[in-house]
Amino acid sequence: MPKKTVVDKVLCYVVGEGRLLVFRHTDHSYEEVGIQVPGGSVRPGEDPADAALREAREETGLTGFTVVRKLGEVEYDISPLRFEIQRRHVFELALHGATPERWGEPGRPRRRAGAHPVRVLLDTVGGRARLQSGQGALLGRLFD
Repeated sequence: MPKKTVVDKVLCYVVGEGRLLVFRHTDHSYEEVGIQVPGGSVRPGEDPADAALREAREETGLTGFTVVRKLGEVEYDISPLRFEIQRRHVFELALHGATPERWGEPGRPRRRAGAHPVRVLLDTVGGRARLQSGQGALLGRLFD
């Protein structure tokens, strides 16, 4: 059996006014993709904090993010989807300025080529939404 690849990823807990910015891809079923936070890959040579800021901008189309703190790292095995282990660097981010309730609505242009339409949900921190694929593993550290 081949060895699993370890891949560096970032997850962004964007918090404002006691709410966590979460979303779901509306072109997939809820069962398929669930509720997620912004995140993505760390590029070769890129600092994880810089990757978190870049991914938050790319995933949301919003600007004005700052890193509040790194909450930690967790490993997540995404098999059988891909034969890899994700080393997830989890950051708390602040968004300065107004946060729209929604973006990527039907009939509006996509944020970038190949991007999935999304619907923004601003959930109470520690609230009802269960995050997909272990993305909520460090939510409790927001209260440390």
